[in-house]
Amino acid sequence: MEITPNRRKALAAATAGAAALMVGANARAQGREEKQGPVKVVYHITRGDSQGSRCLGNVRNHLAADPTAKIVVVGNGAGIDFMLNGAVDGKGAEFAGLIGGLASQGVSFRVCNNTLTSRKIPKDRVLLDATIVPSGVAEVANLQYREGYAYISP
Repeated sequence: MEITPNRRKALAAATAGAAALMVGANARAQGREEKQGPVKVVYHITRGDSQGSRCLGNVRNHLAADPTAKIVVVGNGAGIDFMLNGAVDGKGAEFAGLIGGLASQGVSFRVCNNTLTSRKIPKDRVLLDATIVPSGVAEVANLQYREGYAYISP
């Protein structure tokens, strides 16, 4: 088979394209290798007890798959409800026990003070395993932007 000038150009272009793909793949692989330490994730809850319940299940599964993950759960609006004393899931079980267990595994729970204020909820209704932060939305933004947390909204 004779190699014509057009075939020669096509082969050169294909070779250059394959080389570029290899360089890109190597760069991406190196980028993954450079990230060290635990995965950091913020779970943002805004919609109430059912979302809170899904979140806790996701967090439990996340830790089972990756016990080194650094997880923060931030609630604002209706998303704080499951972090209040006496809150129960759809089956009537209190959230406090599960939240306490996850907190003992290093999960941080944070409640929006703006929500507490606007809804006139006393701070003493917040579970002992949760911390009150000035603004839930600002907390999520800081975790993402300043501390490199991945964002999940279950």
